Amino acid sequence: MGASRTEYSDDEYRAFEKVHIRESLKNKEVDETELDNFLRRVFYLAFDSTNSAEYYKLKDRIHQLQQEQQLPDKIIYYLATPPVMYELVPTCLKENGMNVAGSEDGWRRVIVEKPFGTSLESAERLNKHLIHIFDEKEIYRIDHYLGKETVQNILVLRFSNGIFEPLWNRNYIDSIEISASETLGVENRGKYYDGAGALRDMIQNHLMQLMAFTAMESPSVFDPEPIRDEIVKVFRALRPYKTHDMDNLIVRGQYDGYREEKNVAPDSTTETYVAMKMFIDNWRWSDVPFYIFTGKKLPEKSSEIVVNFKSTPHQLFAGQCSGGSCNKLIIRIQPNESITLKFGLKMPGAGFTVKQVGMDFRYDSLSKNYLPDAYERLLLDAMLGDSTLYARSDALEASWRLIDPILHHWKEEGAKNLFFYAPGEDGPIEKAKLGMIPKDCPCQSCQ
Repeated sequence: MGASRTEYSDDEYRAFEKVHIRESLKNKEVDETELDNFLRRVFYLAFDSTNSAEYYKLKDRIHQLQQEQQLPDKIIYYLATPPVMYELVPTCLKENGMNVAGSEDGWRRVIVEKPFGTSLESAERLNKHLIHIFDEKEIYRIDHYLGKETVQNILVLRFSNGIFEPLWNRNYIDSIEISASETLGVENRGKYYDGAGALRDMIQNHLMQLMAFTAMESPSVFDPEPIRDEIVKVFRALRPYKTHDMDNLIVRGQYDGYREEKNVAPDSTTETYVAMKMFIDNWRWSDVPFYIFTGKKLPEKSSEIVVNFKSTPHQLFAGQCSGGSCNKLIIRIQPNESITLKFGLKMPGAGFTVKQVGMDFRYDSLSKNYLPDAYERLLLDAMLGDSTLYARSDALEASWRLIDPILHHWKEEGAKNLFFYAPGEDGPIEKAKLGMIPKDCPCQSCQ
């Protein structure tokens, strides 16, 4: 059931949604009968969600539908609302007795969108507020990146294949890169983005979660809590940035023209690009750099994880790559979800000249059936009570403990150490000081 202020009848709302469903499936054949059967189970209520006195309308409508449709006492509240409503809506639900089930086998769950707080203090406050209303096991903090098939495949790739796990450590891995780049600017999101920036918008949630999946130890069993325990351990092992590290190991940038975007301050120091060099201080990853970077108005739209393996201790062959740039495992999250393994092979002909080649696996080749998108997968998991791919409160707070001091440092510095780059460039040139391995092999024989 949808609920909002806009005045719709059930039929008007169904017609509205039918248009959107057809648009989203425009390249696929639509079974009109099946679509109509689905929409008959969709309902709508117009009410003011900011007014606790109006929640009786929602409570009565839910009870009515449960009786008419013979539905179980199992309800999920999905807060697809502005972040300022994340505390208000649960409070109103509690005031109207809607946060607890009315039967022994019933349940109530709440899904909260990102951003989950804008700082450590606000995240802790929101966590305490929600846990006062719902149990932790009833709170689902959604991050759509974790619903992507390739992200989930990280766990399978690592823990179901004996050929990777023995190499997945500081002895064989030179560095790991985790990135999300976009070709677009802020578009119509200037008001939100100027108050958030790339560090809050992408790194604190999406990319740090990807890092945790890449770096975590194997859980003892494949159950939600043991998996989430291992994620928390990764965040707690992150090396905190000292003040001088924030200038030497982090590069923040802003694309030229950002300050002219709609709803952006003319003197804004909000970053649209961030590159960070992180370290995880544990036995597996000691001194292995993790490069995390994201940005807008970059040359390519992509999200991927690149594992750079160490080179052989001695180069025997002409053209052989060195510096950890030849042997790579590339996990492409979007677009064209895939996994590529790159290594050196002899070029045809006389002599032993090496060239980098790749073995590619495209995820869509595994199944010709419809693959659910990230939100479909995550919403189904919430219905089933599976919290594996949802963030837990201690993990969120641990990630904020790393990010919060950086935000405070940037606020104090203002425009100092904010570097600019032209749209279409690969970020500010100052990122070179972090020492990231070139994306493409620099060896002459590989060009």
